[in-house]
Amino acid sequence: MSKKLPVGMPSQEHIDEIKDISTLREIIEYGTKKGGDKRHFVFLNSQKQEEERSFNQSWDEQTALGTYYYLQGMNGKKKICLIAENSYEWIISYYATLIGDNISVPMDIKLPDDDIVDQIIRCGCDGVIYTKKTSHFVESLKKNPENPVKAYFYIPDFPKYKEIGREAIKNGNRDCLDAEVKPDDLAAIVYTSGTTGKSKGVMLTHFNITSNAVTSSCVNSGSHALGFLPLNHTFCWVGALFTGYLYAEWGYICDSLKDIGADIKKYHPQNFSAVPLVVETIYDRIWRTARKTGKEEALKKGLKISRFLMKLGIDKRRKIFKTIIDSLGGELEFIFCGGAYVDPRYEQGMYDFGIHILSGYGLTECSPAVTCNRRYKFKPGSVGIPMPCNEIKINDPDEDGVGEVFIRGTNVMKGYYNDPEATAAVFDGDWFKSGDYGYIDEDGFLFFKGRKKNLIVTSNGKNVSPEEIEDRLRCIDFVQEVLVYQENDRITAEFFLNEEEYPDARAHLKDEVGKVNDSFPSFKRVQKIKVRDTEFEKTTTLKIVRSNHI
Repeated sequence: MSKKLPVGMPSQEHIDEIKDISTLREIIEYGTKKGGDKRHFVFLNSQKQEEERSFNQSWDEQTALGTYYYLQGMNGKKKICLIAENSYEWIISYYATLIGDNISVPMDIKLPDDDIVDQIIRCGCDGVIYTKKTSHFVESLKKNPENPVKAYFYIPDFPKYKEIGREAIKNGNRDCLDAEVKPDDLAAIVYTSGTTGKSKGVMLTHFNITSNAVTSSCVNSGSHALGFLPLNHTFCWVGALFTGYLYAEWGYICDSLKDIGADIKKYHPQNFSAVPLVVETIYDRIWRTARKTGKEEALKKGLKISRFLMKLGIDKRRKIFKTIIDSLGGELEFIFCGGAYVDPRYEQGMYDFGIHILSGYGLTECSPAVTCNRRYKFKPGSVGIPMPCNEIKINDPDEDGVGEVFIRGTNVMKGYYNDPEATAAVFDGDWFKSGDYGYIDEDGFLFFKGRKKNLIVTSNGKNVSPEEIEDRLRCIDFVQEVLVYQENDRITAEFFLNEEEYPDARAHLKDEVGKVNDSFPSFKRVQKIKVRDTEFEKTTTLKIVRSNHI
């Protein structure tokens, strides 16, 4: 009789199958062979009609499109910029770039024209893929005398491109089909946000990204998913685009954030990747609905019963809270969460309902995952234990064990494109200096404390992490968003409150902040309170733009 695996742990057979994969092309080939005619992607086309593709069909489209790239001079090692909104075409054009040993340069389409044009020029892109919605970037680019682009690919014309590519393959053209992709070949150049200066191009090799995706699939199992994060972010690559191939599972491509709720109910994902704001929104909505429908007390009673049974080793959460599970599609088991700190009360709260929040920590420079919680090994409040592809250490820890997180491993970037000085500045030997502060507990779990660049230095020389204070302040029931920063040498907390449900929130805010202050030493206490009437400006990954307040 075989030994039963802990919940969420992949089988040894699966691990053995994928552990030696070393390029993204190999990942795609592995998934195509394993998936075959199984459903791969479900999406809405430009007419908002549902379509789907099998693994074999998406491979056919990738190779046809990749062959067309070759016919237009993109014949290996060429940098192809991708400026498009989330869509099936985005994904296929990205895969087609990689399998042909070209280099993908995905762009954040929410940036201003000047920033996109600047990145394309600095990167020396050879080709550009764009849509009708992003054509203004191309128009600006073409007006610039330094424009390096030699070929333009318009996504609405993809059907024509693919037919030309298929015909070339039929006539014996195997340039893309036989392209040799090596582990150390450059796969992508990803530009950082540039919130504290000019953006830098992070160079990630095939092995960087592959080792991260493979080890992610070796520590957590997964099934059908729903994707809605911006596709230009590396979190989405490992959380969906490549693990989907490694699991040979399908995913629905959500093209609008406003449709997430309806899409979850319709496509019943077993998992999805998200930023903390999404988790917080889901959890708060559950309680808000309970209050509005008069079921808040019944929900509290159910939690008491469930927690008591859990102490006895009896797990009836998904049965007791079936209505909640059904409102989230009925099959949702876990959410991979990254990009920012998750308040432990949300992790514990969703766990109590039978849905596991697997928090992790990562950076674009690390492809991106560095640590993560597993369904069989986790601690609320932590960002998990290291991925098998890397190791971490705390550099120069203080008396509490807090210091800068250093990382080394196969997932760490090759460097910043054409910027040797910036590259040298972030490495200490083969250790990457993350610029993040945290500590590692006795069980090896990393606890994130904040960004080095965000540190508040008080007049008496004390270092204060604003994120640590924000984490406590978010626990106030009526606080929807909060940002802590230094203003005129005073620690300032700026709030956006949930005044719809708590009309007297402003009247109670000072007292609640005082209670939080009592839990901190004097140098960490909030000295000034501000309340805003609108939400904070956010990045494309739904994080508050902190640079506006530094």
